[in-house]
Amino acid sequence: MRRAGLQYVGEYSIAVLIFLFAVWLGAIPAQAEPAVRFQTVPVLLTSDVHFEAFWDPVKVRRLAEAPVEKWASIFASPDSGDRQQRFAALEQTCHVRGEDTSYPLLRSSLTAMRSHASRPSYIVLSGDLVAHAFRCKFDATFPGARPAQYRAFVEKTIEFVLLQVRITFPGTPVFASLGNNDTDCGDYEINAGSPFLLALAPAFTKDVHGPLHEAALKSFAAEGDYSAALPPPFHKTRLLVLDNLFEAVKYQPCSGKPDLQAGRSQVAWLQGQLEAARRNRQHVWVVAHIPPGIDPYATVRKAVNVCAGQPPVDFLSSNALGQTLADFSDVVRLAVFAHTHMDEIRLLRSRQAGSGGSAVAAKLVPSISPVDGNHPSFLVARVAPGSATLKDYQVIAASNQTGIGTSWTEEYDFGQEYHQAKFDSPSVAALVQSFSADPSATQRASESYARNFFVGRDIPELKPFWPQYVCALSNMSASAYRSCVCAAAK
Repeated sequence: MRRAGLQYVGEYSIAVLIFLFAVWLGAIPAQAEPAVRFQTVPVLLTSDVHFEAFWDPVKVRRLAEAPVEKWASIFASPDSGDRQQRFAALEQTCHVRGEDTSYPLLRSSLTAMRSHASRPSYIVLSGDLVAHAFRCKFDATFPGARPAQYRAFVEKTIEFVLLQVRITFPGTPVFASLGNNDTDCGDYEINAGSPFLLALAPAFTKDVHGPLHEAALKSFAAEGDYSAALPPPFHKTRLLVLDNLFEAVKYQPCSGKPDLQAGRSQVAWLQGQLEAARRNRQHVWVVAHIPPGIDPYATVRKAVNVCAGQPPVDFLSSNALGQTLADFSDVVRLAVFAHTHMDEIRLLRSRQAGSGGSAVAAKLVPSISPVDGNHPSFLVARVAPGSATLKDYQVIAASNQTGIGTSWTEEYDFGQEYHQAKFDSPSVAALVQSFSADPSATQRASESYARNFFVGRDIPELKPFWPQYVCALSNMSASAYRSCVCAAAK
């Protein structure tokens, strides 16, 4: 970690010296700014891997018996002769809507990440590391297995994904969050303070160093949260990671009984961390899996008539997370979410009196998993270490959904596509305003966003409900969303 940090400091310093030398020679005007690569460092953003440990069902029993360090060799061994038939039958049993990330696709995506971002400053993996219907597939493969056996297999699957990322990028800090599929009970089901969280704490906080490490182990074991200092050349910059499954509308403890206290406790932890960052004049990135606000796709798909008073579909059980982030917009430089598998943006706006309309830009990272028919993709970001500002990012997309014979190329560059100098709250607000002024989505920015939303497939996914979708980008509450939608309808 220390060696890697010194390496980045050295590269950054050398870049500045080259620029100053060029100015001295007269090759570059003194008033010119250095090239963006001299002002920023690369950061890798990826999410929703949904790794499919059951891709070859014959190998699963070997995986359950082997240590996680042996899993790669098991996956790399020849497939069973009837792998495809067995896996298809398993997916049919569990009513899965599509295929998640196989081992070949995982390897292909990691190789592509290494190619497009060979030495990122750090890596963010924003949740959902295991495949969909994981519990069903396990029960079908191991009928009568004990809960502890299932928990152990989920833990090893998650640890395997993190291990593969760290092997691909040795010495690079990896900061990951849990998602709604990453549980030891079932989708959206987890207990605070569980043995599951305690067991995974070392793997998730491995790259949290110094005095923060012990606190990170403790907070992760409690609710899957932790705070980490970003590596050099970042200075006075924190990353706050949340397992915000506890705040999801669909959340329930393993007992099945409703529990709102865990979500409230998590927001209180976040607020305490942000208050400390404000006192210490630190910059903060916040990472979680599920975005705050309205789920516009589900709202429209369920034919919710919000103008008749029906409530829209929410991602979270309250607006506390989004409002807390917006209220600390002087501290929070970026919020990173995922969950939808699509390439999206959000603007988290504060309602606090005297806030001056403060807001935080949020980026929703598209998925590696092709389960929805999308092509796998990830983001290579450029971040200014002095301010922790996201200056630009490129979406790198796969040519197919299998990872076999796959090429990975740039889908688009944010700055070039939308003519924005950086990804922050003013730029996102400007984009949302332009979308709102274009209800038919015929202008260039709107068309670009609608096209890029579903990575790898040029289909009119958003066009039929574009105004309703745009209203969700900056209106987190049901009342604000309703006002926007109904005004647009008029």
